[in-house]
Amino acid sequence: MTPSDLIKQLFLSFNSKDDEAFLCAAREYIEREKRKKHNIVARELEKALYDANVSKNSVAERRFKSSMPIPRDTEKGFPLLEIKHFDDNWENLILTQSTKKQLEQVVKEFKDADILVTYNLNYKKKVLLCGKPGTGKTFSAQVISSILHIPLIYIRFDAIISSYLGETATNLRKVFDYIENGTWIVLFDEFNIIGKNRDDSHEHGEIKRVVNNFLQMLDNFNGSSIILAATNHQYMLDPAIWRRFDDVIYYELPDAKTREKLFERYLRPMKRDNDIDIINAAKKTEKFSPSDIKMIAEEAMKLAIIDSRNSLSMPDLMAAIDKFIKREKVKQNTVEDE
Repeated sequence: MTPSDLIKQLFLSFNSKDDEAFLCAAREYIEREKRKKHNIVARELEKALYDANVSKNSVAERRFKSSMPIPRDTEKGFPLLEIKHFDDNWENLILTQSTKKQLEQVVKEFKDADILVTYNLNYKKKVLLCGKPGTGKTFSAQVISSILHIPLIYIRFDAIISSYLGETATNLRKVFDYIENGTWIVLFDEFNIIGKNRDDSHEHGEIKRVVNNFLQMLDNFNGSSIILAATNHQYMLDPAIWRRFDDVIYYELPDAKTREKLFERYLRPMKRDNDIDIINAAKKTEKFSPSDIKMIAEEAMKLAIIDSRNSLSMPDLMAAIDKFIKREKVKQNTVEDE
């Protein structure tokens, strides 16, 4: 179909209210622009096509559906990935300034990819996110997906790791074939599962072969997506993994000011008494992660609600903090008998 035929089809399908025909013609037109290396135009058209005020769980999901079927594990038939849609913004991502600045650069480089190419430079396609659990790595991927109006592909390692020798590498190949045929934000969560150190004496030969295959797939990846790999155990990664990534973003535990912002955000749903001292709460939660603080805030609000109060008090907040501290001592087996 020629460009003029596609434009004619767009008008006809619009007038007849044939959404499926309209979307097919629009997608084909965008793909033509991509093949002509008109990347800025293609990206703007994709944003215009997909950034509609529609239900994320209905029309939006159909619009983002790839023409390729979602790859599945041959052994059990499980899907190897999930396509997800989010609606978040930078304000909801509360991190230290240095970490947030690195993430913002990833987004800016993607938006200005065509400008970078004129200087023979590429945007960051492969980024490693590492740090302690609950510090915002997965949520960062969701926010990037939202900001760029690009669906998030979540890689399901529970399905990729197969009991059949050789099938794991085959599953990975299916995933890479899929993501190379589109523009996605791709999240390999718990990345250490597939990027383990090949010198680890506890690992058998199959895992080592899988890591070798994965390294080759990363090297050969030439799609227009952003690959994000997240891990809480970066020390377990094979040394060769590190140089495959264009950037490494380390997620630190929040400092006092950041913890104050987190408490302000997570306590926002409920009215607060005048005695609430956020600064004191932040001081008492040193070395706590954002997810820890979210859990404490939710527990504090529950304490007020089940006590038939519509306002949060400082004793509620302190009780929730103390409860979490005791929980951590139990987890680390450092709790003392009372």
